[in-house]
Amino acid sequence: MRDRSEIRSWLTDMDGVLVHENTPLPGAADLIKQWTDSDTPFLVLTNNSIFTPRDLAARLRASGLHVPEDRIWTSALATADFCASQIPGGSAFVIGESGMTNALHEVGFILTETAPDYVVVGETRNYSFEAITRAIRLINNGSRFIATNPDATGPSADGVLPATGAVTALISKATGKEPYVVGKPNPMMFRSAMNRIGAHSESTAMIGDRMDTDIVAGIEAGLHTVLVLTGIADQTEIEKYPFRPDEILAGVHELLE
Repeated sequence: MRDRSEIRSWLTDMDGVLVHENTPLPGAADLIKQWTDSDTPFLVLTNNSIFTPRDLAARLRASGLHVPEDRIWTSALATADFCASQIPGGSAFVIGESGMTNALHEVGFILTETAPDYVVVGETRNYSFEAITRAIRLINNGSRFIATNPDATGPSADGVLPATGAVTALISKATGKEPYVVGKPNPMMFRSAMNRIGAHSESTAMIGDRMDTDIVAGIEAGLHTVLVLTGIADQTEIEKYPFRPDEILAGVHELLE
């Protein structure tokens, strides 16, 4: 278990750690300022692939958190990064929003419905039966199946919404193929984030509010893990798992110097 004094770079989840339903959590604004003022490398991570970093920076700014867009790392960016590392200049058919399509365009991918290298499924609020049917046929014809994140449901003001994992389950059932999931809890997302800021696992910490994504992925990526109790996890939840975070804090305000 590492001492926090050895940490030089930080990765942090967004919802439940820095904000809760567009309201900043105690200490979040000061922590971002502390990192910015001290030139500490950091990235804010989210499994949500709907929005571009610019969209998310604007949303955070409206909540009172000033996070530059180059300090935001989404599962869409991580997915595009992975696809480009495997097949540079490749092609994809996307079920998703601008966060995913922009990320693929930026790494030089072509979006097509004709024999794409990848079928990429991300978060969207506009699932169409036609698009899902097209995805199934393309995967059956040999396109590789990728998902941005495994979350089966997402939150809304009216209750849960079906999310990426629910749609990929439908496609998996129809094709007999499981997607490769790039986002948390795949430590791949943390490795690509560390590459983005030139960080090393030995001196990087991950702050999260979920044992089943943030903390397990952080442990598997070899990071110092910090669980905050301002989101999903509580003491009862922590007891269910065979692994433990390095630190358990009431919230990010405890990281202020």
